[in-house]
Order: sequence, then structure tokens, then C-alpha cells
Amino acid sequence: MRRWWLAVPVLLVLAVAGAFLLRGDEDPAPATKPPRDRHFVTRPDLTPPVMTAEGSVGGWLFIAPKRRSGQGGPAILDPRGRLVWFKPTAKGVVADDFKVQTYDDERVLTWWEGKTVPERGYGSGTWVIADRSYKEIARVKAGNGLTGDLHEMLLTDRGTALIVIYHAVQADLSVVNSYKDGEVMDSLIQEIDVKTGKVLWEWSALDHVALGESFAGVPRKNRFAYDYFHINSIDEDADGDLLISARNTWAIYKVDKRSGDVVWRLGGRRSDFALGEGVRFAWQHDARWQPDGKLTLFDNQATPKVGPMSRVLRLRLDEERRTAEIVDEYTHPDRLLAIAEGNADEQPAGGFVVGWGLGRRVSELDVLGRLKFDLRLPGDTDTYRAFADDWTGEPTEPPAVVAEREGDEVVAHVSRNGDTETDRWTLLAGSSPTRLAPVAVAEKTDFETEFRARTGATFVAVKPDDGATSSPVRVR
Repeated sequence: MRRWWLAVPVLLVLAVAGAFLLRGDEDPAPATKPPRDRHFVTRPDLTPPVMTAEGSVGGWLFIAPKRRSGQGGPAILDPRGRLVWFKPTAKGVVADDFKVQTYDDERVLTWWEGKTVPERGYGSGTWVIADRSYKEIARVKAGNGLTGDLHEMLLTDRGTALIVIYHAVQADLSVVNSYKDGEVMDSLIQEIDVKTGKVLWEWSALDHVALGESFAGVPRKNRFAYDYFHINSIDEDADGDLLISARNTWAIYKVDKRSGDVVWRLGGRRSDFALGEGVRFAWQHDARWQPDGKLTLFDNQATPKVGPMSRVLRLRLDEERRTAEIVDEYTHPDRLLAIAEGNADEQPAGGFVVGWGLGRRVSELDVLGRLKFDLRLPGDTDTYRAFADDWTGEPTEPPAVVAEREGDEVVAHVSRNGDTETDRWTLLAGSSPTRLAPVAVAEKTDFETEFRARTGATFVAVKPDDGATSSPVRVR
């Protein structure tokens, strides 16, 4: 006897599935991708990446987004992560290491711009110095026929700049079980007189650090220079000596400025310090002396992966006993692992603003490690470093104003790229450019501010709370 009733459940499932297939009009709409670029009515030439932030940071935020496609460049954000200033770079050119420094006793903006070799992590370009009006006042170039790398430019109170250079040279790599007739990427430092461009001092890693100190994989095919050192930060000690971070040796070096000799190594294969519990770091960035004598760094722990997450370390060094101990350790609640880039900007009140590099986040962690601010960058966007600092922008360009009529209303938009001082705008309107009266006030809460005013006016202008009225524009 055939058990035909056993087929009933199968037939029911097929019938239900068929009904859903036939009712295609009720299928859920495919998810739309979130926008990648921001757009402004007043500045259609600016399309920075969309960034989202939670919390607030203790200062203006300085980052330099770079992207696989779309505009990138140095950007200033307000304490809540909203755009204040953006300078897009030319196609094929990227910006890195955007920060505030001091030059000729004035606060200035500095950044590197040039072309990079993304798969190798270095570049070829120059450094820009700009004043409070965002005008370029100097450009620093490497000397002796070389070109500057993206990782660092440190301005000194001597009117000089300490810069980083990557330079490929012929080398015998058989000592690291590679090609005898190979190439090695040397890491150099030059001190440049900013005004004259003269090279005052030069240091080469190859002259002082052996290839065998590296943790970087050696080339098995002679197609690229062996980047054994990979310098990524310079800091100047009170005695004039230099603190140098080398990513690929997992070490930080103190270098005697007069002789160029390595005074000591912290970490790596030849550490002169006994490392306390948990101190060992790998693929690190951004080694800095702090005013209280502690040393801070961004410990990537990758690439390749060595630890579970990246972290910020605050270390106590005893240079006489040659010991190193952790004072504080900071991680992101999401256990971010930055496979490249990153920095730790210690704040005056304690804690850090942290650029998580290819973790695509910028955060502020307070002195107890609690998350105060968190900025997310899109999936195709990263910033090499991030800083929080004081800044007063004084742009010379006037406000950009666009006004359109919508029925009995005028809808106006205003922006001023780089303006850090305006808190609110007043909209003035009238029948002629010389007969304008206030019709609306709007708080400035983002790069671009919108007004809506019920008026039959044919001309409008705007007035910031701390400045002069703009030139009138005709309502479209």
C-alpha cells in the first residue's frame, strides 16, 4: 500500500514557496548603499567623505582622509566631528600627517602631499606650511636630490624641519637569506632650513642599524626594495637627541644628534631595556616623549597579526637601569586592530586622541580609558594620523551664499570654508542690494547652514555674529 499522505507536507511547502515567488510585488526592496560623499549647495566643488561621530572631543580635530576614489585631503572638524575646513588634493595626490605646529612663533597648519606606493606604505612628495588664513607660506622639500616621505615633518624652534625620506639603494641581501644583488629601502632623516631649503644634517638607518634587526619578510623575488627599517616618527629630546620609531624592527631608537650613533634601543631584537610585563610592542607608530618624561606610542600589533588588538602605551623608562614598564594601556571598546598607520595624541587633561589608521576610526579616550568620542570613516577611507588642538581659522574668502525661491519662501544656504569663529548667521533680504533687512537667524551647526524665510525679496546677504555682512546675491 502506497503511503501517499507522506507527500502532503512537501506539496504544501512547494505551494507556499510558489505563492511567494508569484507575489514579486511584495518582495522587500534591495538595501540602498549609504552615500559615500557629502554635497553642499554653496560649494559643489567640495565632496568630502561622509563621516559619523558620537560624543565630543576636546578641541578641533585634524585629519587627512584619503580614499580609493573620491575627494580626499586635509580636513578640520569641530569638537563634535562636523566639517569646518576641507582642501581636496588633486587627482592621484594624497595628503598625510595633517597637524598644527609652530613656525616663526605663529601657529600654522602642516601636511605632506604627494604620491604614495600603497602596497609598500611610503611615498614621494613635499610638505606644506599654511597660516591661519589657510594660505601656503612655505613648502619644504628634501635635499640632495631626494624626495620626502609622508610619515613625518617636525618643525623646530630653530626655523628648521626634521623630515623623513625613503630611498632605495643597492645592497647585498644574502645576509638575510635573500638576493646578493638586491635593493634595500634606506630610511633617512634630514634637517632642512625652511627658509633656504639647505640641508643642515642627515642620518641614514643603514649606517647604524643592521638588516638582521628587521622583522619584515625578505623579498624572494627581486621585484621590490627590502623595507627593513620603515621609519615612521621623529621626536626631539630636551638634550637635542632624536627619538625614532622604526615599524619593521619593532624598535624605538634614541640617536645622538651630534654623532648619529644609536644611544639605545627599546624593543626589537636587540633591546637595551628589560621589558616589563606586557611592554613588548610590534609594528608600532608615533613614539613621543611627554612633558612628564613618559614615552608614549601606538602599538599596532599587526601586520602580520601579532596580538589581538591595537593599543596605546604609556611607558616609564629608567635609562640608568635600562628598564621599561607600562604606566597606562588604552584600547578601543571594539577591540580595533589597525593593520597599518595610527597615532596617539596625548591631551593636556590626560587621555589620548587616537587615530586608528586602517581601523578607520578616530577616538578620544579619557585618562581612565573611557570612550568620549568616536568618529567612523567610510570603508574606503582612512587617515594616517589624527590630532586635537586649538585653532583659530581666519579665511580670507567671503561666505558662499546661494538663495532660491520656493513658493512664498526664500531658501538660502551659507558656508565659509575654514571659519572657526562663527556661531550663528543672520539672513538679510530686500528688494535691492542696498535695501536689506534681517529676516532670519540660524545657528551654525555644520559646514553649511540653511535658512527659510517667508519673503518676496529678490536679494539676500548674510552676516556672521562676529563679522561684516557679505556681498548681496540675487535670489534664483
